[in-house]
Amino acid sequence: MPDREPKTVLCISSYEKGHEFMRQAKRDGCRVLLLTSQSLSNAEWPREAIDDIFYIQDNDKEWNMKDVIYGVSYLARNVIIDRIVALDDFDVEKAAALREHLRIPGMGDSTARYFRDKLAMRTRAFEEGIPVPAFIHILNYEELDKFISQTGFPLVIKPRLQAGAIGINKVNNRDECWETIHKLGDQQSFYLAEKFIEGDIFHVDSIVNDREIKFAIAHEYGKPPLEVAHDGRVFTSKTILRGSEDETALLELNEKVIKTLGLVRGISHTEFIKSKKENKFYFLETSARVGGAHIAELIEAAAGINYWAEWAKLEILTKEEKYQLPSIKNEYAGIILSLAKQEFPDLNDFDDAEVYWKLKKKFHAGIIVKSNSKTRVDQLVDSYTQRFYKEFFTSQPRKEKPGD
Repeated sequence: MPDREPKTVLCISSYEKGHEFMRQAKRDGCRVLLLTSQSLSNAEWPREAIDDIFYIQDNDKEWNMKDVIYGVSYLARNVIIDRIVALDDFDVEKAAALREHLRIPGMGDSTARYFRDKLAMRTRAFEEGIPVPAFIHILNYEELDKFISQTGFPLVIKPRLQAGAIGINKVNNRDECWETIHKLGDQQSFYLAEKFIEGDIFHVDSIVNDREIKFAIAHEYGKPPLEVAHDGRVFTSKTILRGSEDETALLELNEKVIKTLGLVRGISHTEFIKSKKENKFYFLETSARVGGAHIAELIEAAAGINYWAEWAKLEILTKEEKYQLPSIKNEYAGIILSLAKQEFPDLNDFDDAEVYWKLKKKFHAGIIVKSNSKTRVDQLVDSYTQRFYKEFFTSQPRKEKPGD
């Protein structure tokens, strides 16, 4: 089919995010449409960059896919949709199903599984020799019992299709494990059990085009996301030392993961754990989207590149066009995020010259610092984290499902 101008991009998001993606698509001359939840009708979307917004009735962010397919197909009677983009992890499967139904280029159902289904991605990675923690599908009880006996505790029970630490339970003995499994009822087959590995957790965020990683950057979480979600902690992440053995190992393993799972074009957020016992990296999970928790802003501080904007550029490339990576900065950055007991926490006293960004959100406190010195970033993240605990920190019951 010949390229038409302007391209029409349908963005799908059941959460408010991806503002810069839509702004960049509009700057590049696209017609930008947004399909989102009715409950987000009053959200602060970048309406200056959106040509039209369509709403889906939602119940705890759950959409009826038949309604979605009917609605988008009806829209397609009068609008030629060139690209469909899922801006949130929970929308990857919706976008894939729509692409398959409308025969629009992009990630289909099979590849989407590898970037959403924790069981599918682990199985594929294991088959290709990528180190993963010992795991098993929660399905056959005899095989489960053998796995429990051979693997030991602790274990984690994980939902296959959730994001982040939502719905994950750590179990420490056989009785606790089987009690947790039985409570899942008919949902058991939508979960897996995995050996809990103690260690530090890292994330590598990549820009991919034509199956090649054009740029990737590695950061280390201060506390594991599971601990932040379950126990209530201040969330932090920092750029790791450039040129270090850890960076080299992570970037090499990340490249193998992306190629194995078949991402052709887009952004990926991939997590790894470094076992304290073995001093070895294991692949934990990946996704075909920009990392949450303001990781896009963290990367922009460290590298001078906005992943939302670059993703938009990738989506609208023609076959004849080549992707041009912007110039990259080699600085260091760190982020500190927390729920706050104040509705509008006062961050004015956090005034060091290295402060790059401050979060403006009710009942949340957040700061990003950047410097050409990793030592300075480490110092500021450590000191600011302690101040966050003293001045702002509060916690709430952990999420068991999206929308909680």
